Amino acid sequence: MIEIQNLTKTFSVVGEDGKQETFDALKNVSLTVGDGEIYGIIGMSGAGKSTLVRCINMLERPTEGKVLIDGTDMGSLSEKELRQMRRSITMIFQGFNLLMQRTCLDNICFPLELSGVKRTEAVRRASELLETVGLPDKAKAYPAQLSGGQQQRIAIARALATQPKVLLCDEATSALDPNTTHAILELIRDINKKLGITVIIITHQMSVVEEVCSHVAILDHGCVVETGEVAEVFSAPKSDAARRLVFPDADKSPMEAEIPGGIPAAGNPDDIPVRLVFDGSHTTDRAMITQMAIDTGIAVNILYASTRCIGDKVFGNMLLGIPGGMEAVERVKAYFADDPQIMIEPAAKEDRADA
Repeated sequence: MIEIQNLTKTFSVVGEDGKQETFDALKNVSLTVGDGEIYGIIGMSGAGKSTLVRCINMLERPTEGKVLIDGTDMGSLSEKELRQMRRSITMIFQGFNLLMQRTCLDNICFPLELSGVKRTEAVRRASELLETVGLPDKAKAYPAQLSGGQQQRIAIARALATQPKVLLCDEATSALDPNTTHAILELIRDINKKLGITVIIITHQMSVVEEVCSHVAILDHGCVVETGEVAEVFSAPKSDAARRLVFPDADKSPMEAEIPGGIPAAGNPDDIPVRLVFDGSHTTDRAMITQMAIDTGIAVNILYASTRCIGDKVFGNMLLGIPGGMEAVERVKAYFADDPQIMIEPAAKEDRADA
């Protein structure tokens, strides 16, 4: 378990007038990360995210407060003890930080060499990790010969070389395209499940937290303003900072949002428009609608859909055109009645685009 207790980090800076001033990058931060979690820490640029992650392994010494890892106060350790502890708390970065003059195999061997592991054992371990990250054929390649995603995989393999308990990811996917980001997050999730490693992901990307994290903390101007399960925080953010991150273009949640341009005209003007509101359903949208149509024999038309998956839950809304009159509408309502996270409401006539 990682416990961050009342952490403050103050830097001395030179002001515009040339005088020394102080700046609080972190202010009384307290968080608890359970063993085996994938925990996201998200905030806008300058929120203090990178400073926080560097305080966890004491690359930055906190001005006040404590970082406890499995009950050990990191700030109380000697430099020798801290070096030993850091073998179990490794990091990956946005810029990969690979040694360009070393092969991929030798990059992974490097932390093992520093730990005094024999070359034969280091090579064996590095070869296993190349398999783990899906690059067994890149042992003799150099980082410059790899894509960004492949370089990050090598960086992850290197971070795993010392068999850590904690993996710290500081904007590790920010330099990658969306498809590569998804692949790296899948790898991190797989490593978390197979090895039980606790993962802390520092990011400004909502999509990263939504896809892979179970819990999240919102950081704003050095303060933690909101914490909780990802689905809970992102579906109903309470703080202004969280709302700006989750709904950057509007104050309304997806469940409250209006349909752009009104409800689209249905193919059949006699279809009755209804709105489905997903408030954390474990089902998936279109596959679920298809199954409903098969089970009930009602060939509904999807007029509009705005849903998002957060973890394994669905949030948002969908407009359906239901043929067959009110009797068919009641059958559709009955079909979803057992799922309290799916609500059905009539779509107001004045909201229709063709009204």
